[in-house]
Amino acid sequence: MFTRRMLVGSVLTTFVFGPAAVLGQQKAAAPRAPVALEFPVTMQQNVTAGATPVGTKIKAKLTVATLVNGVVFPRNSVFSGEVTESVAKSATEPSRLAIRMDLVEWKNGSAPIKVYLTGWYYPTRMDAGQDLAYGPPNTSATWKTGRGAGTRPDPNSPASQPFPGHETDGSADSGPTAPLAVTSDHRAMMKDVASARNTDGSVAITCTRSNIKLDKVTSYVLAAGELVPSK
Repeated sequence: MFTRRMLVGSVLTTFVFGPAAVLGQQKAAAPRAPVALEFPVTMQQNVTAGATPVGTKIKAKLTVATLVNGVVFPRNSVFSGEVTESVAKSATEPSRLAIRMDLVEWKNGSAPIKVYLTGWYYPTRMDAGQDLAYGPPNTSATWKTGRGAGTRPDPNSPASQPFPGHETDGSADSGPTAPLAVTSDHRAMMKDVASARNTDGSVAITCTRSNIKLDKVTSYVLAAGELVPSK
């Protein structure tokens, strides 16, 4: 049995062929349900609906290596495209933003592509970080002099003083900790944002509360079309 993947329109579809299909003795296996292509990326510039003009060139970096039609797009591959819609919020109309990516490039290759900014992103949470206390604990082990042994260090020497964060009895205090930003494994819809497919197949996102703003830290999702909620 062998598997073949092919890109049909804007989705990646997998077909499975077995010996029975080749011999025609049994009905061919049905293809699996199409899987929408999606790419988590970080923007390389800030974008604001109504302030960033239509036609502005946009770049974004892929945060996770992704298999597309048998080709791996490596992590940090660069998507290039442009802003196609940029409208500020008014008293009667929502802010509106649309970005289309036409090319993805990496160190040893490139590929044409057509994907759009969606209303999805990967949230981050702050986890308790690593203990920042450093250096070995100050021990009371006795140093001996003699053949093959070192000399007893001077207890008043700076080199013999305990590192910050360690008590003289060898125990470490709690010390400061640095919180770590951890990206979720599951995407979520941006707050107060909706997305819709235009008649030409492109995707635009809207917000009725404020002007849509994209930063250079958040992992946004590019896709060939609208996405359904992830399980």
